[in-house]
Amino acid sequence: MGITKTANFTVEQNELAILAKAMGHPARIAIIQYLIKVNSCICGEIVNELPLAQPTISQHLKELKNAGLIKGNFEGNAICYCLDENGFSKIKHFFQHIDSHLESKNNQCC
Repeated sequence: MGITKTANFTVEQNELAILAKAMGHPARIAIIQYLIKVNSCICGEIVNELPLAQPTISQHLKELKNAGLIKGNFEGNAICYCLDENGFSKIKHFFQHIDSHLESKNNQCC
């Protein structure tokens, strides 16, 4: 078998792509916004907040966790979720770099 296409890109590029893909669904954005709103770890309340079935929400939570955007810890029989600072730090750094570049260009493009 040949190498995968992701092998042609840097670790940072692949990490950012995974983060962007995880955020590329409105349900996942809604989950992130809810976690910001409650400002604490939540255990199961997400199902009451979104118009989706529990298995669908679980799948979205799994994608966000695998990408490193949320953390999950077991508390009894439930998994409690909160935002993962490391994933969002990478996104923040990427957009700050873009912002810096755009400011230095001072609308001097096309």
